[in-house]
Amino acid sequence: MSKNDSNSHSPQDAAQGDRGMKLATKFIHAGAEPDPGTGAIMTPIFQTSTYVQEAPGKNKGYEYARSQNPTRKALEDAYAIIENAKFGLAFGSGVAATDAVIKLLNPGDEVIAANDMYGGSYRLFTKVWERYGITFKYVDTTNPANVLAAVTASTKLVWLETPTNP
Repeated sequence: MSKNDSNSHSPQDAAQGDRGMKLATKFIHAGAEPDPGTGAIMTPIFQTSTYVQEAPGKNKGYEYARSQNPTRKALEDAYAIIENAKFGLAFGSGVAATDAVIKLLNPGDEVIAANDMYGGSYRLFTKVWERYGITFKYVDTTNPANVLAAVTASTKLVWLETPTNP
């Protein structure tokens, strides 16, 4: 079997050769590893919150579901393979993902954002991140000229998302 025929597809494999897989194959097989404990072909859904440890900090790769979980890792690995990336990330909500992206910025950085966005994103920007020195400019992003006109030397991110509910 060639590497592309194997069911063993890790994000590292994606970087080393799985880019040749057709997209439909990636959607079906990406991140699917047989479970070593049960032999299940598809990744089981692990609903536990804690994992046994031999000693504090000495575990089998998982300690607490909020920090890592085999089910979420399989999803993240699948995202990485599908996107031909080294890593994939999964979050419990869109606001959690938004928060993680904004944390990549520094005080003084500027974000150009749509003036019609999910209220939770807007509140996160105005109630939390503006206090930490991130500047947000809200423009009508349906016209690319508005976005270009808003860009300054401090612009580090253009935030686009689907519009609010009609």
